[in-house]
Amino acid sequence: MELFLVFSTLLFVSSVSSQDVPYEVSLAQLQACPKECRCPPSLPHAVYCDNRGLKRIPIIPPHTWYLYLQNNLIEVLPEQALRNATELRWLNLNRNKITSEGVEEGAMKAMSSLLHLYMEDNQLTSVPAPLPAGLEQLRLSRNRISKIPPGVFSGMDHLSLLDLQSNKLEDESVTEQSLKGLSGLVQLNLAKNNLRNMPGGLPVTTTQLFLDNNAIEKIPADYFKGLPNVAFLRLNYNKLIDGGLPKNVFNLSNILDLQLAHNQLTEVPQFPTSLEHLHLNNNKIKSVNGTDICPVPASELDGIFDESGPRLRYLRLDGNEIKPPIPRDVMVCFRLLRSIVI
Repeated sequence: MELFLVFSTLLFVSSVSSQDVPYEVSLAQLQACPKECRCPPSLPHAVYCDNRGLKRIPIIPPHTWYLYLQNNLIEVLPEQALRNATELRWLNLNRNKITSEGVEEGAMKAMSSLLHLYMEDNQLTSVPAPLPAGLEQLRLSRNRISKIPPGVFSGMDHLSLLDLQSNKLEDESVTEQSLKGLSGLVQLNLAKNNLRNMPGGLPVTTTQLFLDNNAIEKIPADYFKGLPNVAFLRLNYNKLIDGGLPKNVFNLSNILDLQLAHNQLTEVPQFPTSLEHLHLNNNKIKSVNGTDICPVPASELDGIFDESGPRLRYLRLDGNEIKPPIPRDVMVCFRLLRSIVI
């Protein structure tokens, strides 16, 4: 995910620096640059106000696309604070002191062009509303959020990434009603919250689901029936036990990466042929039987070519009670296996 963020940042910067900005617009931006900030001539749509000890948001030039206000002391996001920045696409407010009460109702209403909103490491107790309808990424990690107001995501079908890790969300806060409207969501990060059950009502488009560091003990048998696109699933550092994983619960045709490290499993769970990476380290597993865990019957293995058979390439089993060597039947089943950590 970090590589994706760096890549997208480079694309944004490239589009700004390479764009043919009219001289009048560039000059107006430089002249209107707040004295507390920095406006590089080479990036005429970017305004840098980060690390300045600011307690309020300065008046921002009207042609600003990218505004950096991270690492300041801002507590309030007033309704009129960004009234001029109607073309804003990227707003970084990370590591300030903004509270939910400090986000005035119309503060983000004028930002109809906003695509990326970063409000990590603040003091929010609720997802701010109303949000710009065209938002594509919303990052709210490391706040104090315990509430997702019903309808807050209504009509936000462009939002593909929602990061709510390291907050105070409980089961009753994450429901079908609270997530309604996220018809284009791809990545949902709910790690490091207070969940005891698998969250309900997730968008059918969810591809990456991160639930590490919660207190989840079991997964309902039909949980993924409405989530056919899940390819990356992380449940590390939970309280999963063998009885909490129904036999075919991970029978997902698109799943590529399954992480169940630091739980209380004593057996390797069943998984489909599509899986490429399996993390089971730091559980209580004592042995691995290739015949039992192979997603294809042994009688069919001889007639299967590598690419049409089980696609497991990486298996991590360290931190369990397993002793080498790995049984030969594991290697017979998983012919694409390139790395085993034991």
